[in-house]
Amino acid sequence: MKQAAAVVLVFALFAAMVAAQQAQTNAPPQTPRPAAAKREPQMAPGGKWRVHDESRPRPPLVTPATGVPAETPGRPPSDAVVLFDGKDLSHWQAFIKNQFAEPQWKVENGYMEVVPGTGHLVSKEKFGDAQYHIEWAAPAEVKGSGQGRGNGGVFLMRRYEVQVLDSWQNQTYADGQAAAVYGQYPPLVNASRKPGEWQSYDIIFEAPRFEGEQQVKPAYLTLIHNGLVVHNHVALAGQLTSPRAGAGQREVEDSLMLQNHSGNLVHYRNIWVRKLKPYDEP
Repeated sequence: MKQAAAVVLVFALFAAMVAAQQAQTNAPPQTPRPAAAKREPQMAPGGKWRVHDESRPRPPLVTPATGVPAETPGRPPSDAVVLFDGKDLSHWQAFIKNQFAEPQWKVENGYMEVVPGTGHLVSKEKFGDAQYHIEWAAPAEVKGSGQGRGNGGVFLMRRYEVQVLDSWQNQTYADGQAAAVYGQYPPLVNASRKPGEWQSYDIIFEAPRFEGEQQVKPAYLTLIHNGLVVHNHVALAGQLTSPRAGAGQREVEDSLMLQNHSGNLVHYRNIWVRKLKPYDEP
């Protein structure tokens, strides 16, 4: 009886295998799932290059004039809002995990330094049309390469980024090197100084204009890097990459923000802003 049961079980298994093979043979062919389409980066202003296109020409290297910036910070203009004079962070707040907090960056020897894990710095004062002066230095000790070397950012209105990066003998995509309008325009020339040396950004910024909900004029930016014009009144495409949150697009004044990028130990000093007014206005 046991042998007969075993024979019956073997035949049952064999019949099931044959039925499965016939079902697979008669099944309609399956259409292979198409591969996910590769998403192309968006176009940078001008419509010729895509954002971060590695084939975009790198700006030529130009040695800045001596004494720009000065070895020691100069005195700000009498009408400037001094955001950092080398003493404290009283004009700043941290922005971390989508909320504001007390700033924790290190202040010593007349400069402030990024502290990993403490968030970005956001000015308490807000600005629209303005002249900015910012001095910064990449770490003297060279670590990493490309975007991983002295990376930071100056965000005007917490929206428009001027890249901070150690671009001394350090190749990266053209619209992401030092003094680039990040993801939009490379600088006209590479005016970078060596790691550890102080550099200056002098920025003339015009805020966007709106009529109701419609933007009728984009923001414009002129940038002088270490005494050399690297952007001359360029129209800005708007917010491409930004860690800001909770702000609308119609604002014509907002804070200056200094980026804490993965703990890159960038230094800043001598930061002041002049609000610009129209002609014949006191």
